[in-house]
Amino acid sequence: MRRRGTHVNVAYVLCFAAGWTSLLLALDSPMHGISEQLFWVHMTQHEVLMLISAPLLVLSRPLVPFLWAVPTHAREHVASIGKSRVFASMWQTLSAPFSSWLLSAAALWVWHAPRLFTATLENDGIHAAQHISFLGTSLLFWWALFNQHGGRLGYGAAIVYVFTTAIHTSVLGALLTFAPTVWYRPYLTTAPAWHLTALEDQQIGGLIMWIPAGTLLTIIGLILFIRLLGESQRRWEYTRTATLIRTSTGGAL
Repeated sequence: MRRRGTHVNVAYVLCFAAGWTSLLLALDSPMHGISEQLFWVHMTQHEVLMLISAPLLVLSRPLVPFLWAVPTHAREHVASIGKSRVFASMWQTLSAPFSSWLLSAAALWVWHAPRLFTATLENDGIHAAQHISFLGTSLLFWWALFNQHGGRLGYGAAIVYVFTTAIHTSVLGALLTFAPTVWYRPYLTTAPAWHLTALEDQQIGGLIMWIPAGTLLTIIGLILFIRLLGESQRRWEYTRTATLIRTSTGGAL
């Protein structure tokens, strides 16, 4: 793209590189193997996918560079599919703020059901499906937040969007932390090898979901709230200025 004279935003490149690196660390490093032995490492892996990789990849805006990566003879065909009415309708439905919020919340809660989570430890295909759904729904979640807060998702709705996610994520983390019994039985045999009981392992995992994730989302919500206040102040100043001008000109405006 640079050779053709197209401007390439360095910040986008850095975000993409950081997002892709975090994906490799989560899915193709010792973290992945250890996650099958320690629940808290598994939770860390999921938090990396949802709270680091996904927002960085969305911020990198990679779709246009991806299109340039497609062979020339197929590029126009791919672009036409992206502009088709069916695809646009599907995308509008999936990426709508409520749909994105609901899908990400459903993925988080459904996959942490004991029977389904245990199945991911016993079957690589199910495990892959879990990671794909976490990453995919998180991409939708962050895309709706970053790209639509000025459209269908204004600052006020974005604050609700983020804070409600922080709440339900923290609730699940608290349930894991204070559960009197182990939810995921495979860790009963693997956690002791790391000098932890399965319940202690689960408590650490719950705290990782509860505190770091909840804190990050709360900080983002506070940033949005500050921006909302700034926008309200600017609107008030504009309205006040318009009123003063109208008064000084005797209502001629």
